[in-house]
Amino acid sequence: MIIKNAKEFGALIRQKRKGLGLTQEQLATRCGVGLRFIVDLERGKPSCHLGKALTAATEVGFRLGDVSSTRARATKGVAPVKDDDPLSQIPSF
Repeated sequence: MIIKNAKEFGALIRQKRKGLGLTQEQLATRCGVGLRFIVDLERGKPSCHLGKALTAATEVGFRLGDVSSTRARATKGVAPVKDDDPLSQIPSF
């Protein structure tokens, strides 16, 4: 799935959080942020702090990556990054 805006990102965070059985307050505590931040994030507030948003995404189980760079590697014959590679989240340029 390609996320096109803050609203879609927030909706996915909400869906994953609920799937894990977490309240907004529990997720906020796990991420080290305030409840207001999680509420705003899930509502799609476009000015939410990116670093905190990525922490929340990771906490609910998202692995973030650039789909276009993955496709580019596949078409150039470059081996895909393995899931257990600790550096797999670092983009290559």
